[in-house]
Amino acid sequence: MKKETEEIKEKLEYCLNCKIKPCSQKGCPLNNDIPDFIRLAKEEKYEEAYNLLSQTTVLPAICGRICPHMSQCQGSCVRGIKGEPVSIGDIEAFIGDVSIQNGYKIPENQMLKNESKEKRPDEEMNPQKENNQIDGEKAKTDKQSCKNKKVAIIGGGPAGLTCGAFLKKTGKFDVTIYEKYDYLGGLLMHGIPDFRLPREITKKTIEKILDLGINVKYHKELGKNISLEELLNSNDAIFLSFGANVSIKMGVHGEDLKGVYGGNELLEFNAHPDYKGKNVAVIGGGNVAMDCARTIKKMGANSVKVIYRRAEEQMPAEKKEIEDAKKEGIEFLFQNNIVKIIGTKKEEILNKKQNDILNKFDKINKENEIKKLSRDGEVEKIELIKTELIKKDGEDRLVPVNIENSNFQIDIDYVVMALGSKSAEFVKKLGLKLNDKGKIIIDENCKTSNSKIYAGGDIAGNKGTVAWAARSGRNAADAIIRELGE
Repeated sequence: MKKETEEIKEKLEYCLNCKIKPCSQKGCPLNNDIPDFIRLAKEEKYEEAYNLLSQTTVLPAICGRICPHMSQCQGSCVRGIKGEPVSIGDIEAFIGDVSIQNGYKIPENQMLKNESKEKRPDEEMNPQKENNQIDGEKAKTDKQSCKNKKVAIIGGGPAGLTCGAFLKKTGKFDVTIYEKYDYLGGLLMHGIPDFRLPREITKKTIEKILDLGINVKYHKELGKNISLEELLNSNDAIFLSFGANVSIKMGVHGEDLKGVYGGNELLEFNAHPDYKGKNVAVIGGGNVAMDCARTIKKMGANSVKVIYRRAEEQMPAEKKEIEDAKKEGIEFLFQNNIVKIIGTKKEEILNKKQNDILNKFDKINKENEIKKLSRDGEVEKIELIKTELIKKDGEDRLVPVNIENSNFQIDIDYVVMALGSKSAEFVKKLGLKLNDKGKIIIDENCKTSNSKIYAGGDIAGNKGTVAWAARSGRNAADAIIRELGE
């Protein structure tokens, strides 16, 4: 810890503590007061630094580790114009860790500082009213009238945890999180590998949030053992934050073969096959693709190839994750598109193995065994085609176009589709207005088409990083406080 503290001190001294704060106002989705919390940390006022961060976030130990810092806070750092930016993520994680080690509590009845009136990127997608934080006499009135109001939060991921925390910080709301698993955290626990985000850090961070007095009901899944109707009857407001974690398919030939997996499901359910000695292709260029590729390589795969149809500089994954993946022996096939997945036909499998089954199993079991074999065959190869990047009218970035007659095949045992995610089918049955991508439509106050129901995070189409999810949860908490305080 001593060595770590000395390293952090060097990083702290590198910060200029800018007064204009581009890292906070333009870079950070949560508008954390970065120069000021770093200034306090320089003075070794770690608890004060943590309290300042707590005005805008309850996930510093987490966001400090996994945010795409170069495309957020560090990408807007003044130091980065002529050199390396300040290591804001490392410093934030350090303060979060110190708060865990020393048992700092999340401050209650804490006012949020006024935010910049500059329109933020998230406001272009889901416009929020300017200066939408609670302050002054209005806050006192709101909090008094919010007393004993009940709020149900569906989903205990970063958006739900943040919403619950900021509601409970007022000291007035009765907040209950309904979680389908026997643990909270969502993708923080099952979507991000332990080597990027240690489980113990996540658990300790969640404990801090629950210490505010949030109730939790585990094994509660919307559409199965709880319904919106019953929650509406027993709560003053509902916040939906259960995510959208169903892997998108490409629709290519052979995608239904045994051995083709969705990246989100592999990580969420830990449903990995035995990769030892196998060759694996991961399709996609985001952080889920990197997490899948690195996890699979660590589990003993002979080779892991990440296949991306654009160039490396266009990959949405954090650059550090790409570099780490390369160091771990993962190969990248840039500007290649998958054409089809080739596998052994199920008829061939039956011909080879059916006689053995008939001899090996008794009458009761043989039909079940043959049914198992009747699924589509196993992956053997994938066919790729090279792409070139061209500029098209109406497109902001170069578009990949297949190069004719550049097809080639490679031997592959497993294929992982990590191309993005969509909402689960049950969302269509909630009676809420959805957009053409199946995401819940919300207004500038995070409200859905039902005035008592709010939504945030992936399910509402917010940007897919933890910080953006947390911001949506905080925005929803602010909106609920305003609404129930009137």
